[in-house]
Amino acid sequence: MTLSEFQRMIDETYGARDSARGRLGTFLWFVEEVGELAEAIRSGSEESRRAEFADVLAWLVSLASLEGVDIEDAVTAKYGKGCPACGHKPCRCEDPTTVAEG
Repeated sequence: MTLSEFQRMIDETYGARDSARGRLGTFLWFVEEVGELAEAIRSGSEESRRAEFADVLAWLVSLASLEGVDIEDAVTAKYGKGCPACGHKPCRCEDPTTVAEG
């Protein structure tokens, strides 16, 4: 499944609910899921980590849909040719914070 296919599937499944909840409400759910992922990484089982990674991705694509962003296009545009800062794969940036700031 591609990211675009996943985004469409999530939108078909939850799009009406997400629209009714709105961007802020959906964003707050996303942040909550990121917190659950942090907890799963800190002290969870492999199964809980996998589930929380999936949840975070699902909420992220829900937000992208609400914002009118095709997540696959956005990821490809920014990272499709390698590091957005230096343009290489693997990254050759001397400052490891360069990409995070970009």
